[in-house]
Amino acid sequence: MTISQHEASFKLMNEEQLPVAKNKLHGWKHFAGLYAGEHVAATEFVIGATFVALGASTIDILLGLLIGNLLAMCSWWLLTAPIAVETRLSLYNYLNKIAGDSMTKLYNWANVVIFSVISAAMITVSSTAVRFLFDIPAQLNWYPSSLWFVMIVLAVGSIVVVVAMYGFSTVADFSKICAPWLFVIFIAGSFSLFPALSNHVIGSTTLNSWQDFMTIGDSSIWTGLNDKGEPGIGLLEVIGFAWAANSITHFGLIDMAIFRFAKRKSYGLLSGVGMFFGHYLAWISAGIMGAGTAVILKTTISQLDPGDVAYQALGFSGFVIIIIAGWTTANANLYRAGLAAQSIFVKQSRERTTAIVGLVTMVIACFPFVFTQMLPLLTYAGLLVVPVGGIVFAEHVLFPKIGLTRYWAKYQNLTKSTPAIASWALALVFGFGLNTLDIISFYYLFIPTWIFTIIIYTLLANKYGAGLDYSEHIKADEIEQKQIAQYQDTMAKGDNPHIEDNSKLTKLLNGFAFFSLVMISILAARVMFYSPTMEIYAVNKSLFETICLVCTVIYFSCSYVALRRHKKLNYHTAEPRLLRTTANES
Repeated sequence: MTISQHEASFKLMNEEQLPVAKNKLHGWKHFAGLYAGEHVAATEFVIGATFVALGASTIDILLGLLIGNLLAMCSWWLLTAPIAVETRLSLYNYLNKIAGDSMTKLYNWANVVIFSVISAAMITVSSTAVRFLFDIPAQLNWYPSSLWFVMIVLAVGSIVVVVAMYGFSTVADFSKICAPWLFVIFIAGSFSLFPALSNHVIGSTTLNSWQDFMTIGDSSIWTGLNDKGEPGIGLLEVIGFAWAANSITHFGLIDMAIFRFAKRKSYGLLSGVGMFFGHYLAWISAGIMGAGTAVILKTTISQLDPGDVAYQALGFSGFVIIIIAGWTTANANLYRAGLAAQSIFVKQSRERTTAIVGLVTMVIACFPFVFTQMLPLLTYAGLLVVPVGGIVFAEHVLFPKIGLTRYWAKYQNLTKSTPAIASWALALVFGFGLNTLDIISFYYLFIPTWIFTIIIYTLLANKYGAGLDYSEHIKADEIEQKQIAQYQDTMAKGDNPHIEDNSKLTKLLNGFAFFSLVMISILAARVMFYSPTMEIYAVNKSLFETICLVCTVIYFSCSYVALRRHKKLNYHTAEPRLLRTTANES
């Protein structure tokens, strides 16, 4: 086959099926923004309240979340990012090379369902804020009890679908704008309610020592007793949940779809931006806000939805945080779901499959149970897909070290890999069997299940031919990869380098955006530390809520215009290349 014939065959392939081209790689800011935007999210309101309901103690929360999130960050750094950067493939396409079409389609269907449901949960959470604006009752049943709520869900969900349809860059850009504001607003919300909580517990609106904070935490937030009044979860459970909450994306390797765009393996460490700003500070802040709202409304935290909590903490800005935080997580997960669907229906574009999956997701989002059951959903989803991550880890990392061959199933032209399917099935029996027998904590089941899968798959793969000589196939594969790289280099000719917008107007817009975040932080600190009485606290909080809303509008307006100017600048520099490409195709 000639070079031109190879190019023709590559053109017929969907871009998502090829390794990511060098000119499409992204710098560290994209990943910092993406992870911050996804993991400082609406789920934090739900999970923050869950730790309170499960009866964790204050010290267990502070220490356990620190250790658990550090382990999660290291999992992305040491497992997911290296495989993604070395292959430049999504997990779905990598799996197709090592397990054949049958298992890949089955696995992709599982991921379509999982990520659609997670995305639906985020859309539902965002809709709880909008329903508050229209005085629609809280949706506490598993089914919707209001037609207006359904209409709100469909309206909110449609925006998520449109953003996810336009792919990685749009999702990352959206998250980059939202992430700094989300981080500031979560902390500000906890600051705005803490004096009321403090006054309720120790009779004073101000803290005089660290011990005061621990006393308030142990007495009114993380009491060590669950909602039934029984001793709650301990340090190991908190660590386990923080680590396992995203096992589907790090141990399960789903985030290969994200890190295949990374310039360096070390970008896996940028997941820590989401872990420590989102899963550490935001979970703690959400617990404080939930407890504070329960005190103000004289109810229990289990009777509140995210809209109630956000409004009491932040006023009308609370509606914005629920909507935005829900969108950022829903966008990333719907993007993953669309990518999985496109890997099943390879003749369809990712935009089309994302749109279709998005419509189904919006229907699921109309049922409120999807966000109330987030904790078991995340854990069981991780247990379901972690074995596949173990199979890929064994094939990519372990096989070359023990004399077995990567992609042996592809070299044998297998459409169905018995070792892969059998290993996944046995791992599910093993993992859910451990859960039934209650041998170890529910939150740690993914670890022995992952190890079990690696051992079983390695043994079966060796038996079915992974240890045979595939020298000729390997050489042919290396030649094909070089041809793909040459094709991508040819297609990238004429690309202009990315240009930063350093114009005075853009700098001024970014300056206003930054100043608005500083103002929110200052006024929140004023509420927290300079409210000696409840009367002064009420005045400070009222001023904070007003200015917070104004600054929020300023932040998003300025950030959006600055982003558009930046995009426009780079679009115009790319125009000559686009014209040349069009002329050549004609």
